[in-house]
Amino acid sequence: MSFRKDFAWGVATASQQIEGAYREGGKGLSIWDVFSHEPGRIRDGKNSDVACDHYHMFKEDVRLMASLGINSYRFSISWSRIFPNGVGDICEDGVRFYSELIDELLANGIEPYVTLFHWDYPYALYKRGGWLNDESVEWFAEYAKKIVELYSDRVTYFITFNEPQCFIGQGYLEAVHAPGVTLPYKDVFSMAHNVMKAHGAAVIAMRRAAKRPIKIGYAPTCSAHYPIDGSPENVEAAKKALFACPELSKYVLWNVSWWSDPVMLGRYPEDGLELYKDYLPEITEEDLRLMHQPIDFYAQNIYNGKEIKAGENGEPVVVERPENAPVTALGWPITPKCLYWAPKFLTERYGLPFYLSENGTATNDTLSSDGRIHDSARIEFLSSYLAELERAADAGVDIRGYFLWTLMDNFEWSHGYIPRFGIVYTDYETMKRIPKDSALWYRDYIKEKSKT
Repeated sequence: MSFRKDFAWGVATASQQIEGAYREGGKGLSIWDVFSHEPGRIRDGKNSDVACDHYHMFKEDVRLMASLGINSYRFSISWSRIFPNGVGDICEDGVRFYSELIDELLANGIEPYVTLFHWDYPYALYKRGGWLNDESVEWFAEYAKKIVELYSDRVTYFITFNEPQCFIGQGYLEAVHAPGVTLPYKDVFSMAHNVMKAHGAAVIAMRRAAKRPIKIGYAPTCSAHYPIDGSPENVEAAKKALFACPELSKYVLWNVSWWSDPVMLGRYPEDGLELYKDYLPEITEEDLRLMHQPIDFYAQNIYNGKEIKAGENGEPVVVERPENAPVTALGWPITPKCLYWAPKFLTERYGLPFYLSENGTATNDTLSSDGRIHDSARIEFLSSYLAELERAADAGVDIRGYFLWTLMDNFEWSHGYIPRFGIVYTDYETMKRIPKDSALWYRDYIKEKSKT
């Protein structure tokens, strides 16, 4: 069976990480523009003002994608490049930039997948309370409506939010991402509630504004637990672990079900309602109906997971990894089996076509004397993970696409420019793009899998 004939073979990027031009063309500030200028916030002391200069080099970047056989590109729109103040007047230069990018993609046979929000919240709206302000629901819906009005004549696929676990949990509890503040649990759960309401309000607004039929999805993330073997008791334990809500801590929002059950099933998970009851906002039936709007596909960003076995009474137990177990350059565990089990568990629970919206690895890439980047560790990572994803497709999981993170080395949030996730090497002094060995491997892999 293998992958579908119309499989989306893609790469993914985010506006804040690649565009640069942070004050050009009338763009407003994002919270990441502000955060990255604060001393001590970014690992290498850099900022995202220029990033990869994609704003000026997008045509070259699109041609590069086309040369690698990539047929789908997931990119995000900078909210403050369209609405400098988050609401109100739009910026025509920003509108033009994304319009030209979309046209360039289509001219090169690449399907655009537009993510509406990938963390770069307008600073003007943050000063008005951001996601803690109940008006944020309508702010986002109006933004989503405008994007669809502008681009749905050419764009079919839209994703509302990327990784709310990160932009709320890491931005307002862990304080390692913008805006880098620590709020009380009560405020953070209210923000999470507003994000999911904003998703639902946006879906309604987008459907109404679409110039032709569009497909809408949602792209959360989380650690993807998987069983130590295929025995029924261990499979059930892994599934239970994947969808369980954690105890209160600064990592409490790092889970699947709190963010996906309301959107996909129209209800919050019972264990979370009990664990967090003292910190929750009022949750009305109207809120749940708003969150639970019909969407067309479910996506998830998956990088790694934890191996699980059944303990006493079938309760999940994490299997400890050996000391020499492989990790990425960022110290993330390398666990390819998660790409078989997580799509299987997620589609069983949520029942929609599935996209792997991000997957990839940071490696210690250097430019060799022959002018090439020999990133064999990345090739091994991708090969092992994609083998498991193909196994899931062979088992009947409805997987529609895979988006490799990422096209080119870029501004990796609070880690700055030190980690390199790209299949294309970015020389930050010259902005030259150099395809790594992994880019050529991915090109050949796509070509081979597209034959079957």
